Amino acid sequence: MKTAILNVKVDEQVKKKAQVVAGSFGIPLSTLVNAYLMELAETGQIHFSAVEIMTPKMEKLIEQAEKEIEAGDLSPVFSTAQEAVDYLKSL
Repeated sequence: MKTAILNVKVDEQVKKKAQVVAGSFGIPLSTLVNAYLMELAETGQIHFSAVEIMTPKMEKLIEQAEKEIEAGDLSPVFSTAQEAVDYLKSL
């Protein structure tokens, strides 16, 4: 395979963060960029995804929910949407 050099202007902090992420997978950033370009060329599609990053607030909410589940503090099962609405209004 012939190789070509691609010069791209990228924010320095974005590049550093991307290198860290790629490195955490044991992949050089250039290999990752090449894989993205190959996928684009082969499929003609662009895919973006955002991974939810666990925040301290989210961790606390999940911890609270897990405690409520363990304690059996759950809402009842509803047969209709109206039953659910009535239940919520009664809280």
